[in-house]
Amino acid sequence: MPVMEYKCSGCGSSMVFDSNTGMLHCESCGSQENVESIPDPLKKSTFTEGEANEYHCKSCGAVIITEAETTATACSFCGSAVVLGDRLTGKLAPAKIIPFSISKDEAIQAFRKWCRNGRLTPSGFMTANRIQSITGIYVPFWLYDLDNQIEVHARGTRVRTYTKGDYRITETQHYDIYRQIRLNYVKVPIDAAEKMNDELMDKLEPFPYDQLKNFKTPYLAGYIAEKYSHDEEELLPRAKQKISQFIDAYIKSTMKGYTTVTNTNKQVDTRMKQAEYVLLPVWAVHYDYNRKTYTFAMNGQTGKVVGKPPISKAKVAAWFGSISGVSLLSLKLISWAMGGGFW
Repeated sequence: MPVMEYKCSGCGSSMVFDSNTGMLHCESCGSQENVESIPDPLKKSTFTEGEANEYHCKSCGAVIITEAETTATACSFCGSAVVLGDRLTGKLAPAKIIPFSISKDEAIQAFRKWCRNGRLTPSGFMTANRIQSITGIYVPFWLYDLDNQIEVHARGTRVRTYTKGDYRITETQHYDIYRQIRLNYVKVPIDAAEKMNDELMDKLEPFPYDQLKNFKTPYLAGYIAEKYSHDEEELLPRAKQKISQFIDAYIKSTMKGYTTVTNTNKQVDTRMKQAEYVLLPVWAVHYDYNRKTYTFAMNGQTGKVVGKPPISKAKVAAWFGSISGVSLLSLKLISWAMGGGFW
């Protein structure tokens, strides 16, 4: 079966990718291996898409149960990091990957800080189980290179007001405006996983694309990885919509100097030059509280955090109450020190 594990050459234990060193790391004996020096088994494979219905852990033999989109996970019985090779071949093979540079411990600390260490979140929210459930996920994205041919007709005015004798005169000049523009946008990111919140993924940007590396399966060891749910053609309309605001802003920047501008006709012909399938690193915690779903998400390269934690109204009221009490006491002490006595 196309299940890949990376075993330590020293002790035989399962190895995982270490975000701090950028190498495969054995948690048993501490040995390390350079990812780039490890032969990629996918290049020698003859897997065909969908050939395997059941996967078995090579360490303990247990059946590995995953969702259809999962490409990397851990054995539920022995914890070994496994990569499901047949889900990473052919059209499902990513071209590039940005490896994690933020460790799980760093992500947990960021999660605590995001929750203000529980000072304002509901009691029981920051349980040990919840904090430990933070998951490193390689989220599938399409990076689009888009060529835009733009033609704009507009009407503009320039208004001048001046005084002549006893009269105040307003002079308005009218103009026909024409612009023909070509704009190229490269690496426009659109997340391709059905289960990921699009708005949340957009807020995690930007990812450092200078850190893109050629895809190799060892980068996935120790993390969860997903394959795309939608191909590049299906998500092209969303990519076009994403750049529309930037196109409008650029058009507006070419029409400065007018008092008013009104577009009468705008044609935007957007063509996809290429779309590259990549995996980008995200730390995430999903949880329900009081029938609402909350998500903590962190860019696994830059450390940028997005999401909104639940807030306890009682704790907020108590916090403001304590602040008000301290402020009142401080004012009394200042008044007493200045000879005014206590109120």
